[in-house]
Amino acid sequence: MNIFRRLFKIGEAEANSAIDKLENPIKLTEQGIRDLKKDLAKSMESLAQVKAMTIRSRKEMQEQESVANDYQSKAMLLLKKAQNGQMTMEDADRLAKEALIKKDAAVQNAARAKEEVTKFEKSISQLEANIQTIKSNLSKWENELKTLKARVRVTDATKNLNKQLASIDSSSTVSMLEKMKEKVAQEEALAEAYGDIANESKSVDDEIEKALNTTNASADNDLEKLKAQLGMNDDTNKL
Repeated sequence: MNIFRRLFKIGEAEANSAIDKLENPIKLTEQGIRDLKKDLAKSMESLAQVKAMTIRSRKEMQEQESVANDYQSKAMLLLKKAQNGQMTMEDADRLAKEALIKKDAAVQNAARAKEEVTKFEKSISQLEANIQTIKSNLSKWENELKTLKARVRVTDATKNLNKQLASIDSSSTVSMLEKMKEKVAQEEALAEAYGDIANESKSVDDEIEKALNTTNASADNDLEKLKAQLGMNDDTNKL
């Protein structure tokens, strides 16, 4: 069948196609499977029709054989009646002859119907063999299609990964690392600057506190000196 030759060509094309062109064989295989299913439907319809004709021809053959036997019996009865004197031999011969003519026609019809039955049965065998072949190929190609689609998915994933890896070369990697180092250095410098600002603010406050504490200490010394001049000491205060 042409469809099988075409499917073989599809398989051959699939085997010889480049990996990045697997989409085309998939579509061709899917179309081939659709065509096979159409052929299967047509073959099933043809098989049903041929079987119906076989049934009719077999029934006709049986009917014509029965008719032939019936006319054979009638011719014999006519001759027996003439032999028994129930009718003239002339009439018996004439009617028996007509019966035999009809019998011969029925026999020929039965033989023709039998030939048709034989022919139809042969066609049925061929159709059933074709249907079985189509079913077998359908199953085979559907499994092949599943495998092909899986291969395409794996190939696409691998291709995309390799493409990404190929786009990252050593120079771009080094450049990217240098940029990262520069950015980190800027961030570190910025953090150190903020730390210096914070330390400067704290130093000013410390100087203010130190100055205040120095002033208070000087005042304490002056007070002690003044008390000494007035004769006020710790013993006096205790009294």
